[in-house]
Amino acid sequence: MMVTGIIACQARRVCVGAFLMSGIIAGGEMSASARTQRCRLVEEVSEVPRITQEQKKLNREKIVRAAGEGFRLRGVDGIGIEELMKTAGMTHGGFYNHFSSKEDLALEVFRQGFADSLDALAAIREAHPRSARAALRDMVDVYLTAVHRDHPETGCASAALAVDAGRHGATSQAEYRRGLEGYFSTITEMVLDRARQSGTEMTGAEAREQAVALFCQMVGALVVSRAVAEADPGLSDEVLTVNRKQLRQR
Repeated sequence: MMVTGIIACQARRVCVGAFLMSGIIAGGEMSASARTQRCRLVEEVSEVPRITQEQKKLNREKIVRAAGEGFRLRGVDGIGIEELMKTAGMTHGGFYNHFSSKEDLALEVFRQGFADSLDALAAIREAHPRSARAALRDMVDVYLTAVHRDHPETGCASAALAVDAGRHGATSQAEYRRGLEGYFSTITEMVLDRARQSGTEMTGAEAREQAVALFCQMVGALVVSRAVAEADPGLSDEVLTVNRKQLRQR
């Protein structure tokens, strides 16, 4: 419907241009009826709806959302542009109004995915303003759950897109690295806060070492639990439970 409207709009503009030019080429004055017709045509063209910048932004967000879920669930190479655009409620051709390529879209999914995850982590910290230990335990409890395991399409990008980052070259890996550093920096701050609140001396390097190990163990446990979830649900649950218990004790 939108494509038809655009074609009709373009055709109407062509007609208006031809009509106006005919008056100029003729070199004579237009009759009253001709002038009236010209005004009506100009009014019709001005009333044709155009996509606003706000709508264009919303369309881009829909594409990124659809791709984020599709890439997390099936991998960057596991779903095509046509299917993604259909999921987003748009046509295939509209994709190139927003992204130059699928790789360009994948980079945006990496950026947005990590941004969303870091926002969620910030919310956990805000929920425990006086206890970094409670915030760290809450982070572990939220991350290593059956719900997170069973819904990678809405989960953490670091676990769901790790393999894609490795396969898609330096540019994708650089974007993934930026996301990782966001996690490492935030968790390092949480570890330092916990040390200060408990009266324990700790250097920044020591805190970062703990943060990197903590986060990588969470991601690894989630990936392994997903790898056997259908073949052995009990083992999958055990992987989550054991790692959650061990990480909460740190």
